[in-house]
Amino acid sequence: MQYLSYSAKVIAFESPLSTIWNYIMRIGLPKEIKDNESRVGMTPGAVKALTKRGHKVLVEKSAGVESSISDEEYQAAGADIVPYAEDAWSADMVVKVKEPIATEYNYLRQDLILFTYLHLASDKPLTEALLASGTTGIAYETVQTANGQLPLLTPMSEVAGRMATQVGATYLQKSHGGRGVLMGGVPGVAPANVVILGAGIVGTNAARVAVGLGAHVTVLDISHDRLKYLDDIYRGHLQTRISDEYNIEDVICEADLVIGAVLIPGGRAPWLITRNMLPTMRKGSVIVDVAVDQGGCVETTRATTHSNPTFEIDGVVHYCVANMPGAVPRTSTFALNNQTAVYTLHLANEGLDAVRKDTALQLGLNTYQGAITHPAVAEAFVLNYSNPLSALA
Repeated sequence: MQYLSYSAKVIAFESPLSTIWNYIMRIGLPKEIKDNESRVGMTPGAVKALTKRGHKVLVEKSAGVESSISDEEYQAAGADIVPYAEDAWSADMVVKVKEPIATEYNYLRQDLILFTYLHLASDKPLTEALLASGTTGIAYETVQTANGQLPLLTPMSEVAGRMATQVGATYLQKSHGGRGVLMGGVPGVAPANVVILGAGIVGTNAARVAVGLGAHVTVLDISHDRLKYLDDIYRGHLQTRISDEYNIEDVICEADLVIGAVLIPGGRAPWLITRNMLPTMRKGSVIVDVAVDQGGCVETTRATTHSNPTFEIDGVVHYCVANMPGAVPRTSTFALNNQTAVYTLHLANEGLDAVRKDTALQLGLNTYQGAITHPAVAEAFVLNYSNPLSALA
C-alpha cells in the first residue's frame, strides 16, 4: 500500500470493476496567535465539506471565537475540538490564515502540509524555518489561475482596500495625529486629496470607498488598461496617471492620504516612495501601506500591529499593519473561505497529487522538502529555485 508524503491513513475499497483509493487526511485548525489576529482558517461549512468526505478535522479550542464561530458549530460540522495548539499542528495538513510566527516554528516538520498566507519574500526567518524543517508550504497569495487571477488573495485584498480608506480617514483626524481633514469636505471647503498607488484589487476597492466618501482621488498604475478601466467606470469622478517617479513625486506633495496598493505576486514590493520624498509631503498627512505584507512600497515602512498601528517620520503618519483584515474577522473569515475551501478539499482528497495536477496549486507551492519552489521567493533571497514539478518528482 502506497502512502503520500503525509501521514494520512489510506483505505482501500474493493470493487468488482476497479480498486478505489480513498485518502483520509487529518486537517488541523489552530487558533491564530499573531497580534490581534482574530480570523480563523476554516468556517464550519468548510469543515463539513471535509468531514463529509471522510477526513478528520482537529480544531483547537476557541479557534473561531473571535470570528463569532463557536466550538459547538465546529462540532456540529463533524470536527473534533482539541485542547492545545500542538494537537491541531499534529495533523497531516494545517490550514491557517496568517504565516507562522516564531513561537510556532517548532511545529514545522517534514511531513506537514501548511496551507496559509506566507508572504515569504519579506520574511527571511520564516523562509529559513520552512526550509530547515522540510515543510511543504503552499501560500494562498501565490495560488494563480491560468488567466493570471489570484483567487485566494483577492478576497483579503478587497477587504484591505476598503479598510485602507476607512483607516486613512480615521488617522487624518487631529486626535490621531493627522492634519484634521474630513475626507469629503463640506460645502465651501475642499475634500481630502487621496493618492492610490496601484490599480489592482486593493487599489480599486480603496478608490471605491474614497470616491464614495467624496474625496478627490488620483490613482496611479503602470498599466494603461487598468487606468482606462477605472476612468470608464468612474466617468471623471477620479483622476488617473501613469505611475512613474515624476508623477509620484508630483502627486504626493499635495496628498492628505496615500494608499500603497502595489503587488508583485510572491515577490517583494518595490519602493515607490523613498525616504527623500517624505519631507515634500504635508505635515500630518497619512500613508497606509497595504503592501507591508510584501515588504511595503514605501522605503520607511516597517510592519506594525493593531495594538500599536502607527508611527511618524518627518511629520507623516505611517499605518503599516500587516494583517488589516483581522480587524473585521467575521467578514474576512467567510470571504476567505469562499475561495480557499475548494482548494483545501482538493488537497485533502489527493494530497500532493493535487499540486501535481493543478497548475494553480503548483504556483502556490513555495517550499518543499527543503527547496524553494517559487521563483520570486528565490530571487528575494538570492537562493536556488526548484521547479515545483521537478521537486515533487
